[in-house]
Amino acid sequence: MTGTVAPDPMSTPTVGLIDPDAELVAVLGTPGGRADPYPHYARMREHAPVFCSAMGNWVLTRFADCQQVLRAPQFGKGPDQDATARARLARWGVPAEEAEDFFEFFQRRQSMLTLNPPDHTRLRGLVARAFTPNTVESLRPHVAALCDGLLDTMAELADGGRSVDVMRELAFPLPVAVIGELLGVPVEDRAQFQALVRAATAILEPMSDLEELRAARAARLSMEQYFADLVGDRRRHPADDLLSELVAVSDGSDRLTEDEVISTAILLFAAGFETTTNLIGNGLFALLSHPEQLARLRSSAQDPGSVQRAVEELLRWDSPVQLDGRVALRATVVAGQDIAPGEQVMTLLGAANRDPRRFRHPDVLDLGRDEGAPLSFGSGIHYCLGAALARLEGQVCFGRLLTRFEEVELGDGGITHRDTITLRGLARLPVTLTPS
Repeated sequence: MTGTVAPDPMSTPTVGLIDPDAELVAVLGTPGGRADPYPHYARMREHAPVFCSAMGNWVLTRFADCQQVLRAPQFGKGPDQDATARARLARWGVPAEEAEDFFEFFQRRQSMLTLNPPDHTRLRGLVARAFTPNTVESLRPHVAALCDGLLDTMAELADGGRSVDVMRELAFPLPVAVIGELLGVPVEDRAQFQALVRAATAILEPMSDLEELRAARAARLSMEQYFADLVGDRRRHPADDLLSELVAVSDGSDRLTEDEVISTAILLFAAGFETTTNLIGNGLFALLSHPEQLARLRSSAQDPGSVQRAVEELLRWDSPVQLDGRVALRATVVAGQDIAPGEQVMTLLGAANRDPRRFRHPDVLDLGRDEGAPLSFGSGIHYCLGAALARLEGQVCFGRLLTRFEEVELGDGGITHRDTITLRGLARLPVTLTPS
């Protein structure tokens, strides 16, 4: 390993005790904790790496424990989470008269994200071939061309030293264009989905309030109506896109219902840009906050291997997805703790990615690190289907950006984090640019 290193955290003695529930609440329930969860993760990981929280779920912070749960067949999703979902609605303060409606609404809208085998296996198998490493790699020249066009626009906007918002001009439009073309969403329709997806993903946040849940339901209905219309159009006029393939499967062998086609399309499109948007924003902010690492990447931006390692480290450093949940399908043991059937387990991926048992000097950003993949895309059967595509887009984006511009610096007004934790990213990242 190369680069500047900090003192070995494993050699630092434990001082004092902490309340793990207070640390967890700070991360999940306070703006400050969501903006910078890593000190809270470190205290939980050192003093209470596995604990049963006051909310009734188990919390894991270490890499090996999180990976075990994400990979183990003893854990899953789907109907086994019914009781957990109802408890969550009650914790969110949803009135009894609305709670059952919310529960039914979201439980009827299952996707690969929330299903167990065999349904998960069937749905994933139908779309997986579009995201194989070889298929994704073939997209690299086109992704580079899309990125160059956006960088041209950024250069024009930056003329005269003006700040440019990377989130608005690059981090959102690049991945939404890539997944939009793959799936078959028309160019003129894509921009509306940023707000819709942001609203809909409130259902994934542990501390969403009632109004956010209502907005999530409304956003989901809007997306369902849009894709129902688009599916109808593809049924009448098939095109060379993934949505047409899904429709053909549904019509040909009855392996996909209409609802499954729509849910799969929504998931692929939303996940196809949301995570990558956060990767680009979080990653560039990390580089701007570590000038020596930014210079290091700039000097090797033409070396594919160096850029690949850099993207892996940026994913580890500030993961676009910070937590994931599972339910025990049968009795099992994790880190010496007995987990009963039906109990929920929260894996804190952001904490696992800073585990000193897995990564040497984990609180040092080191773009030369080569210690294996982080858990940023999960693990096991629910490993992110679009991981290879997100990595490619990150590699292209950082490589082209640093080649195109001689200087990239933080602009006026400062950054703004989104006030979320499950999906962690920036709302605003202004930069000033000096063309090469």
